[in-house]
Amino acid sequence: MILLVAAEKGGVGKSTIATNLGVHLVHCGADVVLLDTDGQATAARFIERRDEAGMTPTIPCVQRIGEVSSTLRDLVRRYQVVIVDAGGRDSREMRSAMSVANLLLVPTRASQADLETLPKVNELIGLARGLNPELKAVAVLSMAPSNPVIREVENAKELLAQFDQLSLADTVIRDRKVYRDALLAGKGVTELDNGQARAEIQLLAGEFFDLS
Repeated sequence: MILLVAAEKGGVGKSTIATNLGVHLVHCGADVVLLDTDGQATAARFIERRDEAGMTPTIPCVQRIGEVSSTLRDLVRRYQVVIVDAGGRDSREMRSAMSVANLLLVPTRASQADLETLPKVNELIGLARGLNPELKAVAVLSMAPSNPVIREVENAKELLAQFDQLSLADTVIRDRKVYRDALLAGKGVTELDNGQARAEIQLLAGEFFDLS
C-alpha cells in the first residue's frame, strides 16, 4: 500500500501522523518505508534521530523531490507499506504521489484558516482520480483542541461534509505535547507512556490497515 500524507498548508501535523503511523505499523509486523518529499525533511530527520538513539525496529527512509511516481512504484514492490510525507503545499511531489497512492490522508486543523485550504485539495483529488480512480482520500482532524467544550471539531465536521472528494476519518488527533516530544526523540507515541496519544494512533491505523 502507498499511503500519502499531504495537505495544502504546513503546520497541520503531517509528519507527526506519517512518522507515528510508520512506527506503529512496523511494531505490528509490517514492512514499512518512509518517503520524505518535503524540503524541510522532517521525517528524514526523525529517522536520523531514531537511528542515533538506537531505537528498534528500524525504519528505512528515502528522500526524493520532483516526480516521485516511479520511485513509489519501485518501493511498493519491495515494501508492504510506503508512507509518503509530502510538503505543505500544492507541489509536483504531491501531485505525482497522488497519481499512484492507494490512500491519501489530509491532516487539517479545526480552524477556519486551515479549512479554507480544503476546496483546493478537493479539486486536486478530483484531478488525481482521473489518473488514479481507486485513490481513497480522507481528511483527518489533527492538532484538535483537547478541551471537549470547544466546538471547533464539530464545526469542522459540518464543513467537511460539503466536499465530494473527501471523507472524514473517525479518529481525531488531539493537540498533545507528547507528539512534539516523540518527534524530537525519534520515537512514536506508541513507544511512550501516554495512553491517550497511543490510542489515537492505534485507532487511526485501525481505520485503514488490517492489523489482525
